Amino acid sequence: MTQRFRSIVCRALMLAAALAAPTALAQGYPDKSVRVIVPFSAGGSTDTVTRIIAQKLSASMGQSFVVENRGGAGGNLGADLVAKSKPDGYTILAAAGSFAINASLYKSLPFDPLKDFDPIIHICTVTGIVVTHPSVPATTVPELIAMAKAKPGTINFASAGSGTVIHLAGELFKTMAQVDMTHVPYKGSGPALADLIGGQVQVMFANMPGTLQHVKTGRLRVLAVTSEKRSTLLPETPTVAEAALPGYKASTWFGILAPAGTPPDVVAKLNRELAKALASPDLTEHLRMEGAEPTGGTPEQFRAFLKEDIERWAAVVRASGAKAN
Repeated sequence: MTQRFRSIVCRALMLAAALAAPTALAQGYPDKSVRVIVPFSAGGSTDTVTRIIAQKLSASMGQSFVVENRGGAGGNLGADLVAKSKPDGYTILAAAGSFAINASLYKSLPFDPLKDFDPIIHICTVTGIVVTHPSVPATTVPELIAMAKAKPGTINFASAGSGTVIHLAGELFKTMAQVDMTHVPYKGSGPALADLIGGQVQVMFANMPGTLQHVKTGRLRVLAVTSEKRSTLLPETPTVAEAALPGYKASTWFGILAPAGTPPDVVAKLNRELAKALASPDLTEHLRMEGAEPTGGTPEQFRAFLKEDIERWAAVVRASGAKAN
């Protein structure tokens, strides 16, 4: 009986230790620097927002949250790196709207956007803007449509890469306006903006973060916002829908995800810290001044949002005939 009793006690202690392990891990997390993978090049909207968030986390959690840019394949290379990383909370992904689009735009992906990731938090939604190089004669959306119809295929629109919201916003515009414009993909909105400012491309359906500053300095001209409603940052600028194409809407989002299998307590801890950061007045104001509206919420709410967004963009991909290139 004594030996049997000891065996029962031993098993009970092992079970208790196993159950307590995630909590102990979360309490000690992080005890080293955390990699935050941005799947686009530096200088773009995803990078801009992520660096603000990373600074907040570094200050509140006592370890460095290091932003690492891994651009390529419309964000798929960086996402795949995270999907295949150890699920311990030390490699996380700063995802954008392209994460949902790529599920239908690409015939096959090396990862499943729902099964291979644990959502942490929906950071924000972002207003898009239609911007042109100042040399482009069109100063309104109707004038841009007229130009595109007069010279099919001669207007180039830049994007942060195939499958990004910036790309699909342009494809949706082409479909609804019945025009032919040439898509020029880049490895992130940073280099795309650089070529737009330099006049190598004429148009971009850009996100406000990282772009609005160039509008204010006159290096780019804004024609419209791509959201449902006008932006408080550009109250005199019409939406694409009211300017020419009723029903047009193309906004993106940013969020943080971890590899599937990350301890739930680590996910919960990151969610709490990120929620606190999003609630801070300085970060809220900073994001809003960049054209981003803080969202927040639980990991479960973010997962539900991702599922809906994947389905929504799949319909746009089918209707536009867009392909990864």
